Amino acid sequence: MQSPKPNWFEQGGDAYARYRPDYPSSLAQFLAQVSPCTRMALDVGCGTGQLTRALAEHFDTVVGIDPSADQLASAVPHERIQYRVAPAERIAGTDHGACLVTAAQAAHWFDLPRFYDEVRRVSVPGAILALISYGVPQLDAELNERFLAFYTDEIGPYWPPERRLVDSGYADLSFPFPERRAPKLEIRREWNAHAFLGYLSTWSATRRALGAGKGELLAKFSTDLLALWGDPNQQRTIVWPINMRLGEIS
Repeated sequence: MQSPKPNWFEQGGDAYARYRPDYPSSLAQFLAQVSPCTRMALDVGCGTGQLTRALAEHFDTVVGIDPSADQLASAVPHERIQYRVAPAERIAGTDHGACLVTAAQAAHWFDLPRFYDEVRRVSVPGAILALISYGVPQLDAELNERFLAFYTDEIGPYWPPERRLVDSGYADLSFPFPERRAPKLEIRREWNAHAFLGYLSTWSATRRALGAGKGELLAKFSTDLLALWGDPNQQRTIVWPINMRLGEIS
């Protein structure tokens, strides 16, 4: 029997809520349009509700589940959202009730065969499953070269193996459903240096590096980034490409 995967996000819900980027409204709008109904959406591995909140603008009810109570404690309440503590492999919900099931920046942590069994159980016929991820952030040219060196060579060895699935845009993920084409979308934010470094603090690789006593590696990159950034309060454009595996549940 496999040992359970570590949950890198069991703590730190406050930082995750503050620094993880929200998804564009166009993503939730698209998902509502392709779903067979808008009675209920289920957001699995919802964290602090970045996508859950966007879905609530288009669905009568949205259920957000996450194994971390700390993450859910930092989620913003909404009258159409129900947050529940549960893992992806044991979804708390009514059989055959979900018109849409999403997992945003989370599916690479799941036991996928068990998750897919649960998806089939909780979904209405013809429901849509969307596995969503966003890739490596892209910064202004003068910052991007230093950032990519950090991402690949310096913090790179501390990424859990599952990160490779994110880097590939989930192209290598097992996906046993008839697929639909997803639109090309991106997350675009105007952030200052403090917000960007706060975002990096939520990475699983950052936590692993700190746990390995490599704080100086992170401090060196912060120093270099701030020197290149200029005024740390200056807003700069950060772009994350959105990748999606989209399928119909029969």
